[in-house]
Order: sequence, then C-alpha cells, then structure tokens
Amino acid sequence: MSTVPDLTHGADDIVVPFHVDELDLRGRVARLGRSATTIIDRHGYPPEVSRLLAEATALTVLLGSGLKFDGRLILQTQTDGPVRMLVVDVTTPDKVRALARFDAGKVAEAAAAGRADPASLLGSGQLVMTIDQGAETQRYQGIVSLDGQGLEQAADQYFRQSEQIETRVRLAAAEELVPGENGPSRAWRAGGMLVQHVPKAGSAITRDLAPGDAPDGTPLPEPDEAWAEARALTDTIGDDELVDRTVSPERLLFRLFHERGVRVFDAQGVSDHCTCSRDKIENIVRSFTPQERHDMVEHGAITVTCEYCSTSYKFAPAEFDPAE
Repeated sequence: MSTVPDLTHGADDIVVPFHVDELDLRGRVARLGRSATTIIDRHGYPPEVSRLLAEATALTVLLGSGLKFDGRLILQTQTDGPVRMLVVDVTTPDKVRALARFDAGKVAEAAAAGRADPASLLGSGQLVMTIDQGAETQRYQGIVSLDGQGLEQAADQYFRQSEQIETRVRLAAAEELVPGENGPSRAWRAGGMLVQHVPKAGSAITRDLAPGDAPDGTPLPEPDEAWAEARALTDTIGDDELVDRTVSPERLLFRLFHERGVRVFDAQGVSDHCTCSRDKIENIVRSFTPQERHDMVEHGAITVTCEYCSTSYKFAPAEFDPAE
C-alpha cells in the first residue's frame, strides 16, 4: 500500500508539478495565500471582483509555471460584463502581479441578483494569452471566446485550440477570517489544478508512490479510458480542497491518484512582485510631448500611479522641461 509522504514545506504561494504515469497524466497544483491577499488588498475590490481576480491569478500562475524559458505570460480579458478587464502578468519563474477594471454599480447589481459567477461577471468578449520571450523574439498570442463561459472552460478551450492537448483546469478562490492579536482579519486564498493527458509521457518516469494502491495485476487503462478516469477524478475536487490551508497540494494529489501512483516534483515558489520603478515611469513621462506633460501637472507636480501595485511616483515638471 502507498503511504502519504512526510512533506514539510509550506502549502501556500507555491506551484507543485506532478505526473501519474499509469494514466499518462501530467499536471500542476497552485496554492496562493499571501500573494493573492496582497494583490487584492492594494485595490479594495468588491468580494465578487476579488474572487474572480484571485482565480485568474491562480490560472495564470499555473500556465506560467509551465514555461521553460525566461519571459512573461500575460492573461487579459476584454469583455462587456460588469468586470470588463482582468490582467495578470507572470514573469518567470516566480513573480506575479494583477489588476481588474470593473463597473462597481453593475457588479453590485449582479451580486444582488445572484449572478456573480465568473461567466456572468465576465460577459461576452475574449480571453487573450500572450507569451513574451523578450525583445528579440516575436510574441505569441492565443485568443479564446468568453461568451457564456468562465475561466476554467476558457482555459480548457485554449489548450484544445493551441496545443491539441486534452486538458482539465479547476479553479477556486475564497475569503477567510484569520485570527490575530487585534482580532480576526480577512485574507484571500486561491487554488487551481491543471491536468493534461500526454500519451507515452509516463514511459520515462519513475514513481514516488509506486505502484499505487491498486491490487497487483490491475490492468492499465486504455488511453481514452485513462483520460476519462483522470478527468473524472479531477472533477471530484471540491472548491474547499483547492484552497484549504490544512490540505497540502501533495496530500490532495495523494487523495486523488493514490490507486495509480503519483510522482510529485519540487515546489516552485510564487510571490507578488511589480516590475514598475521610478526610472521606468520617468522614461514613460519623457515619451510625452511638452504640452502633454504640462497638462499632467496637478498641484505643481506630475504624479503617476502604477495600476498594478498602486505605488505613486511624483516628479517636478522642471525635471523634464526646465522652463516650467
């Protein structure tokens, strides 16, 4: 019989890759805690927007952690729903930032009417995945329709279109009360799992939990049956399991795949990190014309606030135009 391994690393702000060779399955589990809370708390988004952005962040982290090169993966939605735009930017290997744009009145109306699910909040439009390997290479973009579907379904469709790989994505986010010396505080958690059927991928893999809990002599499933089994098991995951701080990604994987045997790889950390800086913002301001910079002056200064991290940069007009 397989046993649960003794795993001691933290279960938050990580991505854990895994393989299930008997099902020709590979995948990753993401668990976000402090990073999701930090991103959301900077903006004071309504709970419905916060939950959607947390799920989008978990999805982008899952996808970005699969890149095998230094670069960026950017997820962006452009829709006509109450939440008209989400942007999540992952810089490999471990940095993420995110923001949302929305109509507060429409979000409140949707919540009051019980229509705060991802598909309703997003409405009709598109999801764009951009992979950027740097200035010397051409960007790759994949576009998926969001008409009537949420982020999970859009991600499944993205992989069918772009890579022709059978893929299932699960996402969840929740707000929790965290006890503290000054009373409980609110925090956000997000989790996700991505599983992909990759035939023959298991031939070069050795198991950590081999041979699973299935009785000796149990036949291996046929490829179509293997994917059906993997998808069915993935769909049994409750949203609470994806975000529960007491259930590590490794333990969750053991619950799902112990009969087949699952190999878990080293976790990759994730941290909230914005790439803005005073020098970058200064260069952007210098790209405007003198008249445009003059129109930007308020109370004797040019102030630019980063939409991602809400950091404000203040410049004296004379830094750009000595005559000011």
